[in-house]
This record gives sequence, structure tokens and C-alpha cells, in this order.
Amino acid sequence: MTLLLAGDIGGTKTILRLVETSETLGLQTLFEKNFLSGDYPDLVPMVQKFLAKANAPTPEKACFAIAGPVVNNTAKLTNLAWFLDTERLSQQLGIPSISLINDFAAVGYGIFGLTKQDLLTLQNGQHQPEAPMAIIGAGTGLGQGFLIKQGNHYQVFPSEGGHADFAPRNELEFQLMRYLLDKHDIQRVSVERVVSGLGIVAIYQFLRDRQSAAESPDIAQTVRSWEQEAGKAEKSVDPGAIIGSAALQGRDRLSEQTLQIFIEAYGAEAGNLALKLLPHGGLYIAGGIGPKILPLMQKSTFLLNFTQKGRMRSILEEIPVHIILNQQVGLIGAALCAARL
Repeated sequence: MTLLLAGDIGGTKTILRLVETSETLGLQTLFEKNFLSGDYPDLVPMVQKFLAKANAPTPEKACFAIAGPVVNNTAKLTNLAWFLDTERLSQQLGIPSISLINDFAAVGYGIFGLTKQDLLTLQNGQHQPEAPMAIIGAGTGLGQGFLIKQGNHYQVFPSEGGHADFAPRNELEFQLMRYLLDKHDIQRVSVERVVSGLGIVAIYQFLRDRQSAAESPDIAQTVRSWEQEAGKAEKSVDPGAIIGSAALQGRDRLSEQTLQIFIEAYGAEAGNLALKLLPHGGLYIAGGIGPKILPLMQKSTFLLNFTQKGRMRSILEEIPVHIILNQQVGLIGAALCAARL
């Protein structure tokens, strides 16, 4: 038996999980607790408090998934004044082996800890066991990555593909791009500005300002309250979630139009990623948005735009496409990564 510590560290919330691993039983969760990241000056006192509450000995290995880039075993969180270094963490916590990985890389590792119930298959395709795998996930931003088979294991590679250029494909999307260029006084539009939680709000604003349909008073108030909080690190409302819910319920035409553009752009970008990697091992859709609008994702527009690549359509129709339903996939991935240290 080996005792492991896994963590999913975000600017707002951190989840820590104590795990026991063995060759016969796999990973077994012993204790788990959520923390507000801002309540602690550093990760060390948080972990110390966690282990005290768990009444457990010091783990042998630990892996922390970080919401931000990891460079040379160090990480500075994007929305939190923490600077993490594996050597310092190991010394102060007494854990011999510690790894820091990008949170989206953790999603890649977490795929191997999922069950059939944790996935919803949009397209069966033709699975090839030795082929690359791809991950894409719209949430606060747009994460992208891929996995390559190396020996008996897959190596996970995160990327910054979400910051590639947004590629409009019709007149409405060209108008959306021009709107975003003018609104933000920028020289280019990244795909993340459209395919993300903030992208949902941006599409809504675009359609609202061109008067595509009448606004519902409650959604209008939510969006305007959010706009008034521009520049604040923490906002009190989440219009993207409200817009998505209204579209799902079919109670607001403007929200429905917003989600239609969002899902079409999401499917198109997933198809772009698939063309570059040919992930016949599967393309996995992660992130918090997909599961929340599942019935809309299951409709034909996502897959239609995923496969709508001209002469390459038949190739994309052979790629398995799955939505990850388990929102703790990153934490599962951190535990699996710790086990491999």
C-alpha cells in the first residue's frame, strides 16, 4: 500500500484528497476536503491542516494540479498570490516526491480513472488503442491538450491551443469577430473569446447589441450587473450560467441563439484540434460547460460542425468523441499522476 496526496488547486477553491493505492485495489479515497484558496497564504499550511484533520501519516507522494502554467517544477497561480516550488514543498511538508502539473494535463491523466458512467459518447467512431488522444474543454477559458502512447503509459501534453485565432466560417461569425475587435480594441480574436464561459456572454452581448431578439428582463439585469463589475477579480453574478440555463429550458430566444453559435463554434474548434492530431484513441470534451448543457451538446449541431471539414469529413467521422461527465476528473488525474512518480 502507498499513501498519496492529490490536489486540484484553483484561484478560488482547492480540493485535497488522500488516496491509498495498491496493485490489487487500485486507488481508494481515504479522506477529502474542500478549502477556500484565498484563506491561506500558501499551500503548505493548507496541506498541514488537511493531514491533521485526516489524522493520517505523511504521504509518500503528492501531485497538485495547478490552474496556471508549470515551468521547471514551479508554478505561480494565475488568480492567487502563491508561488509553488516542488523542492520547497517537499522540504516543508516532508513528502519525498511531489509533482506540479497543469490542471488540464491532470484532466488528461484522469481519463484513465473514469468509468463508462463518467462518459457520454457523442460519436462511437473507430477506436484505435495505440493512437493519440485529444482533450478540449470550455470553462472559464478553453483548454486543449493531447496524449501520446509511450511504452506502457500515455504521456500528457498540455497546450495553449485555446489562444489560437478564432476562425469565422460564415457572415454572422465574421460580424461577431468584428464586434469583438471593436469592443475590446484588439488586433486579433482568440478562439477562447468565443468558446468559453466568457465567450457565451460575449456572443449574447453581440446578439443583444444587433437586436437579434428581445431581451428577457431577468437575463438583461444579470448581464448588466456583470458588465458594471468589469475589472473586478471576483464577480457576484455568472451570466454565462444564466444564459445557458435559459437556452436549455427554451424560455429565451436570445439565449437560444447564443448557445447555438457557441456550440457550433465549439464543435468546429474540436474538429480543428482533431484534424491536427488525428486522435483515433478518442477526443474527450472536458470543462464545466458541456455537462451543464448536455441536451444541447447531443443535438446534431456540435457533431455537424465537428465533422464539417470538406474532404476530411470521412476521417473525422471515424474519431470517437466523448463528453466527460465527472467534474472531479482533474483530481483523479492528479492521484494517478502521483502514483506514477
